[in-house]
Amino acid sequence: MSSDIKVKICGLKTPSDIDFCIAANADFIGLVFFEKSPRHLTYAKANELSDYYTNKYADSKLKKVALCVNPSNSELNQIIDATKADYIQLHGDESPLRVEEIRQKYGLPTIKAIRVKTELDIKKSQKYNNNTDWLLFDAASSANLPPGGNGESFKWSLLSNFESKLPWMLAGGLHPHNVAIAIAETKPNAVDVSSGVEIKAGEKDPLLVSSFVQSAKMI
Repeated sequence: MSSDIKVKICGLKTPSDIDFCIAANADFIGLVFFEKSPRHLTYAKANELSDYYTNKYADSKLKKVALCVNPSNSELNQIIDATKADYIQLHGDESPLRVEEIRQKYGLPTIKAIRVKTELDIKKSQKYNNNTDWLLFDAASSANLPPGGNGESFKWSLLSNFESKLPWMLAGGLHPHNVAIAIAETKPNAVDVSSGVEIKAGEKDPLLVSSFVQSAKMI
């Protein structure tokens, strides 16, 4: 548990959300492109947020992550044009070959999300070792829920002995009161939160954002 842990706040929707994350000293912000999510952005809205960030925080080191699910190249073209993303997060069933194809085509680092139910899912993540830049472990969604952002967690003990040559993020059911415990148990390189810092789906709370970052980084 230290300030070496990076923090990603996902599902931003407003300029004030960006302000919250900058003030809290987050490392990544996530912009969601998945129509079934309450945090889904139109390309126009994403462009507005990207321009706001660029114009107000030109010197910031915070990185923008575009989250998408099984995107086509046409969708990625529009997403990257709208967001000027620093990373692409792939939260669907993308194969290692598809992840590598996207990474090469767009010249951007990728974060491959792995939906976890059992230890086998974690072991299978290693097939992406040569094709992505980060792994992200999230809880497998319950029926009829979109992937990620549902406040659901998985057994952190499944990661207690996990070793990887790639940096990796822990997600799923994290909030200010449990993130330090989760970090101590799993020792990730970064943590990712969405619903755990919201008043309601899609509405971030500045105090929760600040508290989460402080708890994760042990400030």
